[in-house]
Amino acid sequence: MEIKDRVALITGAASGIGRAVAFELAQRGVKAIAMVDMTDEIDVAAEQVNNEVNAKIAFPFKGNVTNEDFRTKVFETIKKEYGMVSICIPAAGITRDALAVKIDRETKKANIYSVENFKLVVDVNLIAPVYWAMQMIADIAEDRALRGLKKWNAEEGVQGTVVFIGSISSQGNKGQVSYASTKAGLEGAAATLTKEAIYHGVRCGVIHPGFTDTPMVRAMGEEYIAKYVLPDTQLGRLIRPKEIADAICFMIANSAVSGELWADAGWHPSPA
Repeated sequence: MEIKDRVALITGAASGIGRAVAFELAQRGVKAIAMVDMTDEIDVAAEQVNNEVNAKIAFPFKGNVTNEDFRTKVFETIKKEYGMVSICIPAAGITRDALAVKIDRETKKANIYSVENFKLVVDVNLIAPVYWAMQMIADIAEDRALRGLKKWNAEEGVQGTVVFIGSISSQGNKGQVSYASTKAGLEGAAATLTKEAIYHGVRCGVIHPGFTDTPMVRAMGEEYIAKYVLPDTQLGRLIRPKEIADAICFMIANSAVSGELWADAGWHPSPA
């Protein structure tokens, strides 16, 4: 699918992979980008993107990605001003890492992972991305229906692309029972949406990044990264956000690429 002159939407766009994708899409000629995040940094990030290309194409939206009204407002606003969103990268995500079951050394009682944290991670990392994607698919489907179009055919060209941000942790990783569950869940959601959304000309895929130089990974601490990440990473360093952004754009631009793309720099979860 051609990236140039498309309208894109990215959640989690204030930092990390989301921010890097915004810069990459801007450099590849998108018409407009809705940059979504819940922090004030989203205003700075959008301004930096605009300065990068010397044009006002990035527009910040501050809000909670789990809020349905906010999601609807973002889509309606960007559509009214710049047209239908046809590139969706729901990159917002959180971690609440802890062992699934941990024995208290003093009481010898087992502490089970917090159900509140599990639900929060599921809301942000799984439910929200799927619904931002489905909103774009729905808008494209409605537009086609209003124009009297039914089942999409290849001669029309791809109408839209969704790329979910998975993770190597989807294979399982110690201390990440909630995070890993959500990233594995995105695989099933994408596979299902791919089968349904292609009726309207929309493709869906998942990219699984390895340990990338983002605030989320840096929060693990330099000692953890040096001990548990870098020794098993073939590159010997953290992946750069721009490298993941470039891979995402590859998935968008090359319509023959389907399913999942692993961008893990050779790192895999320990079998133990």
